[in-house]
Amino acid sequence: MDAFYASVEQRDNPSLRGRPLAVGQADGRGVVAAVSYEARRYGVRSAMSSSKARKLCPDLTFVNCRFDVYKKVSAQIHDIFHEYTDIIEPISLDEAFLDVTENFPGIDLAVDIAREIKIKIRERLSLVASAGVSYNKFLAKIASDYRKPDGLCVIAPQRALDFIARMPVESFWGVGPVTAAKMHNLGIYTGEDLRKLTPGELRLHFGKAGRLYYQFARGVDDRPVEAFRERKSRGVERTLDTDISAPEDIDNLVTQLVGELMARLEKAGFSGRSLTLKVRFADFSQLTRTISTLPRVLDAGVLLEGARELIEKADLNGRPIRLLGLSVSRQIKSEWHNGNTRQLLFDFDE
Repeated sequence: MDAFYASVEQRDNPSLRGRPLAVGQADGRGVVAAVSYEARRYGVRSAMSSSKARKLCPDLTFVNCRFDVYKKVSAQIHDIFHEYTDIIEPISLDEAFLDVTENFPGIDLAVDIAREIKIKIRERLSLVASAGVSYNKFLAKIASDYRKPDGLCVIAPQRALDFIARMPVESFWGVGPVTAAKMHNLGIYTGEDLRKLTPGELRLHFGKAGRLYYQFARGVDDRPVEAFRERKSRGVERTLDTDISAPEDIDNLVTQLVGELMARLEKAGFSGRSLTLKVRFADFSQLTRTISTLPRVLDAGVLLEGARELIEKADLNGRPIRLLGLSVSRQIKSEWHNGNTRQLLFDFDE
């Protein structure tokens, strides 16, 4: 992910190639959005402050983000994916899962599809992609990270358990620095260590995520590649130029938000059973209140009545408000798209 923006910049500006490069704002409180592999050698990483990045790499070159360009390139890459399958689940602009169990060219091996896609991305777009191939999303993701840059890694079913056993827990999906430190305190450093714990022990230490870790340690991940991600809510919110606190001002704003929300619901054909109020105060503290008894058919009157009920429940006490938001969730009708068993993850590198 990090190298994608930097790679596009180096592709489009040959003078940047081979140089340590950061995409982001260089001045003030700027933060690094992405870095080239040349910059990574100095310890520069995404989400790092620009000032710290410059200290680590005095020769670092900064360029501004061009999200419109990155989105266009991402769409071009997805056009290549669609030559093989329409079961594509984007994770971000620069990562996507593909289910190629059945594919348009009728290619038997997923690794051959991955190889072809990598070649087309290089030839058509002058970019390099890494791909991971396996029988589920967890392992495909792990494989895609394994041999960057320009990697292609296959984790076959018969290799999966041995591969996972050697993995550091930091490589597990969903294990961040805090969780990894907690695992280390419990003597868990690898997949093999993780596999020794029972579901009950993992649930005790890691809550609901414990069940997921238990499955991952055994190479199990039943989540399908979702070609369509259904939005589970629709909402509107307004950040105010001037704080408000008077009841009549709040009611006027709520009435406006209800009108905007109703228009969005009608345009999307969306209906739900829950209405949530979001309030952010002048001191940036925040509260939410929800009712879950909306009728199946919504109109502006129903939403306004519910919003006013939530305002009353919030007990604002005249506190200055800088933001108000309303959203509808718990969609009444959902649609799910299932995938199958041969899955790829593409991650675009330098």
